Parts: sequence; structure tokens; C-alpha cells
Amino acid sequence: MASTARSSSAAFFDLDRTLLAGASGPVISKALRTAGVLSDKAIPGEQLMTRIFNSYGETLPAMALTRTAVNFAKGWPLASVRKAAAAAAPELLSIVQPRVAELFAEHRAAGRPIVLATTSPFELVKPLADLLGMDDVIATRYGVDDSGLFDGSIDGRFVWSKGKLDAVRDWAAAAGVSLADSFAYSDSVFDVPLLSAVGHAFAVNPDPNLRVVALARRWPQLSLGDPKGTIPSLAGISLQRILLELAKLPVTPYARFSVSGESHVPTEGAAILVGNHRSYFDPLAMGMLLSKVGRTARFLGKKEVFDAPLVGQLASLMGGIRVERGTGSDEPLKRAVVALEAGEIVGLMPEGTIPRGLAFFDPVLVGRWGAARLAAMTGAPVIPVGIWGTEHVWPRNAKIPNVMAVANPPLVTINVGEPVEIKGRSADADTKRIMKAISALLPAESRTKRTPTDDELRRTFPSSYTGDLRATGEAARRPGTD
Repeated sequence: MASTARSSSAAFFDLDRTLLAGASGPVISKALRTAGVLSDKAIPGEQLMTRIFNSYGETLPAMALTRTAVNFAKGWPLASVRKAAAAAAPELLSIVQPRVAELFAEHRAAGRPIVLATTSPFELVKPLADLLGMDDVIATRYGVDDSGLFDGSIDGRFVWSKGKLDAVRDWAAAAGVSLADSFAYSDSVFDVPLLSAVGHAFAVNPDPNLRVVALARRWPQLSLGDPKGTIPSLAGISLQRILLELAKLPVTPYARFSVSGESHVPTEGAAILVGNHRSYFDPLAMGMLLSKVGRTARFLGKKEVFDAPLVGQLASLMGGIRVERGTGSDEPLKRAVVALEAGEIVGLMPEGTIPRGLAFFDPVLVGRWGAARLAAMTGAPVIPVGIWGTEHVWPRNAKIPNVMAVANPPLVTINVGEPVEIKGRSADADTKRIMKAISALLPAESRTKRTPTDDELRRTFPSSYTGDLRATGEAARRPGTD
């Protein structure tokens, strides 16, 4: 098992249809037959039950059969079962969902133990957990007699539904782990007790009933089956791809768009898309560019976006990468590297946030180092994007865009430039090159220093702001080095 620094939280994963793309049963049954534990004769209804499970998830009849499987296993030699499980593990590993590695890396970076929590018999799944480097296994244990044969009993709890929650609670108490701070991942509505007990619940490839519960409780719904680093999907279709198709329709009559230079965005392969930040409307402007190119992207965004109800869940479903500024964590960069290595586009606003006050009108754009570091780590080209006019559609002091401006909609310009030369010797120097390239794509007025009016300054602050409109602290606060 992998070792991790002690943590007050843990990550619990279900097995079938969560870690695995489907059921483990057929693979394990084949290995048991090869080891001589099971007869070559097919178990009545086995294939039908597998098809139902792979399509719809757990059902009460199937779990009733699983509960009685302990009787069927009576007399099996423990040594032969362990041999079969070891043989099955590599084949099971081949059907582990592609994005599991990325998720495991995130939890390991946070020092959390990664625990398999499954109804399946312990002896049959432990070799797979070992191959995955998981830290522990919570599973149903079959009783073994003095001669080393399964005796037809369950040793302890049947680890399913409420029984799984109880087993996880026992494990957490012994490990000094807080469930309120922990994470749980499952596809099944029968795992709602466990999902409800942790602070961070995720519905992975949820069955129809769990999907309803997840929507009601605002639990994120994930697909771990997409290629590593790519955008999550719904019914095999990228959610972002759907939205980009919608962007081609006249769904924003309160804004006009002018896109140029889109040919600089590669039609395939990795790229880092960087733009200036002027408005909450900037992501839609970037989306308009991507719809022209016909590609999707993973965007890095502040934690506040992901913490917002509904908006945060949508950001997660679209493959957004959460950034907690000020923590010093490299985890967002690591996830972005995974996406780039998978040939995806990663998008970010190097300024990190919309500048406030006088900083908004500063001709010199100041950025953080993330894009430069990503480029140095991966060699992906950095494509600059100059965005202008979004602040007239949705200024910072407004809670929603100005959707009433249909008679005279503001013009949003999106200009794309040639890749920025990244030398890789200094993140600071490369960041300045990136910001200079973005600035060159903006209209001439952006590079002329002027004194804004109080009304113009007020539009750059949240509506609740009551401080000095001309304070200079904002310019001194940027950039950060995280």
C-alpha cells in the first residue's frame, strides 16, 4: 500500500462503475474458473445481471444475490481465491477509469489516505487496491475455518448501504479521520448514507436514482471515464462541446462579437490560451473564440467560482480546475499539466482577477506566473488573446449582464495573436512577455494612460464596495507568485 502523511481527512472510493468502467464480476469469475475454484458451468443469469448492472447500476435483486454469495462460496480454499484475485488484478487495472489517476494524485498531494470502500469480498479486491497504491480496503470479509476454507459466514458487517457507512465510520474512528472533512465517490443510490456523511460527496457516473439525489443535494456529478485530462461528459458528449455549439446561436442579443486571428489557435494538440481579464463576461468571450475554432478547453478558476451554488457545479462538470490562491499549492498546475499532456487546451487569465479601481486603467498589464510555468513544464505554445468591451456588457458592480441592451448592444472584440516566445529561464520575464503580447492585441486606447471618472472607477468594484475609489493598494497587491 502507498504511504501518505497523516491527514484528518480521507478519500473513499466505491469500486464497480466508480473506479472501474463497469463490473468487476466477470473478470473475477473468469479468474476463479481458471484457478479451479468455480466450475466451468455458467452461473444462471450471470450475464444478464452483469448487463443490467453495467447499464443501470446496483439493484435490490442483484444485491440480494450478492448477500447470499457467501453461501455459494462455502468450501472454497482461501489460498486458491487469493491466487485467482492476484491473477484478476492486472485485468481489472486495465478497466480502471482514465481520470482516476488524476484524482488520486490530487488527494495524495493533500496527504489524504485513499481507501477502497466496496461490498465485494475483501480477498477478491485487495490485490487490485495494492496495484492502485490505495492505502486501505474496507470490504465484506468472508469467514474462514481452521482448515483454510470459506465457512459460509460473513466475518463482521456486510459492507453495503448503511453497513458500508458503519464500516467506514469504524475505520475513520480508528484512523483519527473526520468524515466531515472527507471525500466519497460512488455511482450508486445505495451509497447515499455514506455520501451524506462526508463533507465532500461526488456522484460518479451516477445511476438514475442517485442522479436525482445529487441534483437535489447539489453534489457534483463526475465522469471519470473521459480521456485523462479532458472535459467531463454527459451520455458520452462533452458538456462544454454542447455549450460551445449553443454559443453559435444568437443567445446573447445584448452583445456583439468580433473575433479575429482564430487561426493562431491550434486545431489539435496542447496549447495554453491566455487572455486579459476585464469582466465576468470574459469566459463567454473565450467560449465564443473556442466555438469558432471548434475546440474545448479546461480553464483555471478561483475557488470562489467553484464554491458558488450551481455555478460551481457547472464549472466542475465542464472540467474547470480549481485554484485556491494564497495556499502556495502546485496542485492546479499539476492538473493543468495532465490536461496539456493529453493534448488539450488549458485557458487562464494571468491577471488572476479583474483589476479594481485605478489598476483597471493601468496601461501595463501585470500577470501571475502560472502560464509561464506551465509553458516551461510542458513546452505547450502560449496563445495570447486580447479581450475588449466585455466590461460594457457586464461591469464588476453588476450582478448580471446588461441584458436590456438589445437595441444597441456593446461590441466585444476578441483578437488572437501568434504564440509567445517562452525562454523558460525566468517565470517573471516570460510572464512579462506574455502580458506584453496580450496588450499588443488590445486597442490603442488601452495603452494610453488617462484619469478615469468616479463613475468609471465605481464600475470596477463590487456593488457593495464603499471604500476609496482611487486607492492605490490594488496595484501594489498584484501580481502574486502563486
